Amino acid sequence: MKQIILLCMLSLCMSLHAQKYMTKTGTVNFTSKAPLETIEGKNKAVSCLLDSETGTIDFIVLIKSFVFDKKLMQEHFNENYMESDKFPKASFKGQITNLSAIQFSKDGEYKADVKGKLTIHGVTKDVSYSGKIIIRSGKLILASSYSVLLADYNIAIPGPVKDKVAKEVKINVQVSLDQMK
Repeated sequence: MKQIILLCMLSLCMSLHAQKYMTKTGTVNFTSKAPLETIEGKNKAVSCLLDSETGTIDFIVLIKSFVFDKKLMQEHFNENYMESDKFPKASFKGQITNLSAIQFSKDGEYKADVKGKLTIHGVTKDVSYSGKIIIRSGKLILASSYSVLLADYNIAIPGPVKDKVAKEVKINVQVSLDQMK
């Protein structure tokens, strides 16, 4: 009986210590710098869920939520390049690999290394990225920058616009997560 009570108490303590954080209003921006044009897309409807006990992290980005300065760019992005009706979202499912270096209960800035699967345009690739986690008064801010080769995700650049669209785009991610209650 004592063992059962001890296991129940241990389970309760572990579940109280485990914290999940989330947002539905994160930001992902990308920049394509080509010889003839720089194209920027901004998305402020990014969902993210982070489990501080396991280090599991999930992102979902709705492709049609990217906004551009020029309406025509947005139309070409969705119809010609990303085929957003066919591939409506991009996602990342992964793990923080240096979880022990991050003190979720203590304010500070921590380097975070993640490894997981990035899916864009229906193609899934194993990836590893570094970023940072900033903790302030129980709120988490995740930030990372990395580059993606369009060809790796079967995103074709038609010949007539090859000097207007870069083969490699820079991605910037910033999400502010609140603790789930």
